[in-house]
Amino acid sequence: MKKVLVTGATGYIGLHCIHQLLNQGYAVNGSIRSPERKDEIFEALKNHNTSTENLNLFTFNLSEDDGWDEGMEGCDYLLHVASPIALESQSEDFFVKPAVAGVKRALKFAQKHNVKKVVLTSSVAAIFHGMKLKEYYDENDWSDPENPAIDHYSKSKTLAEKAAWDFIENEGHPFEFTVINPALVIGPTLSGDLGESNKAIQMVATGKMPVAVPLQFGYVDVRDVAAAHILAMENPSSNGERFALAEKDLWYKDVSKLLRENGFDKAPKISVPTWAAKIIANFSKELKLALPYLGRVRSVKNTSKAKDILGWNPRPAEESILELANQIKEMGLIK
Repeated sequence: MKKVLVTGATGYIGLHCIHQLLNQGYAVNGSIRSPERKDEIFEALKNHNTSTENLNLFTFNLSEDDGWDEGMEGCDYLLHVASPIALESQSEDFFVKPAVAGVKRALKFAQKHNVKKVVLTSSVAAIFHGMKLKEYYDENDWSDPENPAIDHYSKSKTLAEKAAWDFIENEGHPFEFTVINPALVIGPTLSGDLGESNKAIQMVATGKMPVAVPLQFGYVDVRDVAAAHILAMENPSSNGERFALAEKDLWYKDVSKLLRENGFDKAPKISVPTWAAKIIANFSKELKLALPYLGRVRSVKNTSKAKDILGWNPRPAEESILELANQIKEMGLIK
């Protein structure tokens, strides 16, 4: 039985990866930062009819060596999913230091334990923030960490991914290596934790965003992101490649309209222009982070690389949004 280490086991994407791997017959080691969260993972998987017989959890983190040897022991593959994320403004050190140090540490231990392949979770944030503004991007594009307009999260994703590719080059390609660069990851959570990225939909469905601001994202379902990790892990043709993932681009007015048509009456009825949204952003910590992107198209939907090489087949974004909104409703978060 092949064994996979998944870092960030309590995370939104990490837990979905574990869920799918176990259902596909893999043995899984998962990393958690706090032993108190073990029960939460086992319970979430049990609630989704997944056997945890072949799951073992280990306590270690991105910033220390302790525990990595035990977690990596006997593993054929590594899915390095763990990375700091927050929608609220945090310091550069909160994001960049653990992200870069964590990638280097994960790859060092993967090499030590003769892992066959590593799949790294990056983001379109490592693609969109070049010095030259444009609308359509693909896997050949890179964010520039020296760009004065880059946010801390995007900088962390860019520097962490660059550190990984540098490691692979400098160490003489010790194992196969693939990077997954998803757009905004949405869809149902397996645990009670909605995750940070789902807050983008939660704000609309609950009416916390009173008007639809001109903000566009590429959307991709978390289950399809997890599936892409496993497809990349299993497919030798993915070695040395980046895969940008987005099923569809939608503006907030599109999301609001979809939700209202399906009974979510608190979703905003009114759309506002960019100049008005910039004023509103001064009174919203979530929107303030999005100020540079108001009114801008930033898209990877024209790249078909994941479909062509991995046979990746994502579900419609609208389906994911509605499934998530219904889960938010069931959780009692819509008053």
